[in-house]
Amino acid sequence: MEQNLLFEIGLAIGIIAVAGLLAAWLRFSIAPLLILSGLAVGPHMPFIGIFDLRFIESVPLIDFMGQLGVLFLMFYLGLEFSVGRLLKASSAIFKTGLIYMGINFSIGLLLPFILGWPMKEILVVAGIMTISSSAIVAKVLVELKRAVRPETEMILGLMMFQDVFVAVYLSVVSGLVLTGSTSTILVAKSALVALGFMIGILLIGRKFISLLNRVLDIPSDEVFMLVLFSALITVAGFSEAIHVAEAIGALLVGLILAETEHIERIEHLVVPFRDFFGALFFFSFGLSIDPLALSGAVWPAIIAVLLTVLGNFVSGMISGRLSGYSHRASVNIGLTIIARGEFSIILAGLAKAGSLLPILQSFAALYVLILAILGPLLTKESKWIYVLLSRLFKWPPIEDKNRVKQKRRVVAEH
Repeated sequence: MEQNLLFEIGLAIGIIAVAGLLAAWLRFSIAPLLILSGLAVGPHMPFIGIFDLRFIESVPLIDFMGQLGVLFLMFYLGLEFSVGRLLKASSAIFKTGLIYMGINFSIGLLLPFILGWPMKEILVVAGIMTISSSAIVAKVLVELKRAVRPETEMILGLMMFQDVFVAVYLSVVSGLVLTGSTSTILVAKSALVALGFMIGILLIGRKFISLLNRVLDIPSDEVFMLVLFSALITVAGFSEAIHVAEAIGALLVGLILAETEHIERIEHLVVPFRDFFGALFFFSFGLSIDPLALSGAVWPAIIAVLLTVLGNFVSGMISGRLSGYSHRASVNIGLTIIARGEFSIILAGLAKAGSLLPILQSFAALYVLILAILGPLLTKESKWIYVLLSRLFKWPPIEDKNRVKQKRRVVAEH
């Protein structure tokens, strides 16, 4: 029996559902299991009876639905905040963003230099090791219900700062790798366009909140969703067209709509789409990795992972403490931003297009796979990690919730 596109998509969703059931049974983050599920199937799999687990016909559609998943994840995360909150924290975000980039980009340059790789490869690896995965970070924050925590504001700010960096970095590296030259004017233009787009959308959106309230006053849920999703995808598509990550465009739309009087209705309607398409993103990410090509880059990838965990944790701690967050909140910042994903894969593709060392493909795939699994795990266990570190560095202990409630009760009685 010839397997059609619809049947392949059904198989993919079935595999995703099994991964979800397993994650619920294990009480573990679903994102790593979805990546592993995608890794377990794909072009390297044999044809088993009527089940073609290679997903050759459906890969473009799965990739597209996965891209929608990133948009919905970032859009929902933006809904948990407001433009005002991020604008107030803009100076702190700029300062901590420079700290984060300074530490992690330096580590990314140092490792391939020590390994003796050429200059172009060094620049590509530095980018691969510097930029966090917006999609994985968003998914973990939503899963662990941390979107309302104060430190999440800093994490979102770092994601946006990284995107401005990406605009500049991609201009430089793509020019160097693909053409052998780069233009200072084009680099400056890309940076200004990215920064101007983000600030402009936030300021304009905030100014027209009353108009948005009237426009979104739509009785029909069907029409309301059509208007909402058209705005989301259009802004995300436009941001991608001017070389700002589409995920940031989706985040900006969420930040603006968070200030409207329709916020609860939007959240209620978006959640099912966020979960469904978000799951497809992580599955498609795993599907893009060829496990048979990973062996040659094991040790460089493991060393890179260890350095990334250390660099992100240290930069997160410094950023958090300088911004006035507690030790525990700073630990959460450092652990949450560890995951790597979509941008690292994009850079690996750029290296392939520029005919750089073949090991970069395997290095990027294995590095991203390990951190995509390790990042959510460390974030989930951040409480216990903090407990261990607090004993070592004499940080304030975590107060018992029952004891806190008892103290409040005593204060209220008096």
